[in-house]
Amino acid sequence: MDHFAALRALRSIVEAGSFTSAAERLGTTHSAMSRQLRQLEEHLQARLLDRNSRRFSLTEAGRQYYAEAVELLDRLELADNRARAGQVQPSGRLRISVPQVVASQELPHWLPAFLTRYPDVALDLCADDQLVDVVGGGFDLALRIAHELPDSQMVARELARCDLVLVAAPAYIARHGLPRQAAELHQHALLAFSPTAARAAWHLHGPRGVSLTVEPGQRLCVDATPALYAATLAGMGITLLTALTVQEDLRAGRLIRILPAWNGGRRHYFALYPHARAMAAKVRVLVEHLQTHYAALQASLDAR
Repeated sequence: MDHFAALRALRSIVEAGSFTSAAERLGTTHSAMSRQLRQLEEHLQARLLDRNSRRFSLTEAGRQYYAEAVELLDRLELADNRARAGQVQPSGRLRISVPQVVASQELPHWLPAFLTRYPDVALDLCADDQLVDVVGGGFDLALRIAHELPDSQMVARELARCDLVLVAAPAYIARHGLPRQAAELHQHALLAFSPTAARAAWHLHGPRGVSLTVEPGQRLCVDATPALYAATLAGMGITLLTALTVQEDLRAGRLIRILPAWNGGRRHYFALYPHARAMAAKVRVLVEHLQTHYAALQASLDAR
């Protein structure tokens, strides 16, 4: 048995969700994929995939083995790729998915430098606050801002972490005053973000473990974060945005932090990409560029 070929087959099956799709991705046949998986399971004396449905899922043993073995396979392929690549300049077209607020507020700070450094790389950018199917949509990489990373068989790299913070423009505060305690928030215009028709409640966390649930969006609810950001800057109300998004506005005085002892919970910035694309030089250099950019933002935020 070719152990590494079997691992590549397992990885492709899990990512693609079927033997047929996995075989197409690897340029082989359904029977060859099935044989490699069977040999791997016989070698391990353990069933790795649940075959009771049309789309396969990992068994408990399979999940543990997949997490450990595929990480080793990724490292080996990365070492091979770097050894073979030498000084080859990354090239090709990258298709990436980002939240709208990243596209409008953060992209200008890292994209020009990346494209200047790698002139042979081109980007197709999809800005969407809805979760996209990274593999099915043909994306090389996706940026996510999330409370926690959803269960995924993709490679995930944490870029930064920060709290959701309450902010408002000076013009709003001048007209309506500054809430001195969280219980006063219901007296204010609370601007809500919701990608669906249902408005999501704010679950706020305060000092000494105190929590409060607030229903925002009575005056304005939007499904695009750039619109929420613009409405807040225009003095239309108070909202929750990530500290990374608003740190320059807070520093410049365009926004004011409301109830600094309270926050809307921790959010993480992740870079996600399929294992099959993890070794591509163009993906690797983009991830490294993002890590450098967000590390600087994180350091600036932590220093405040």
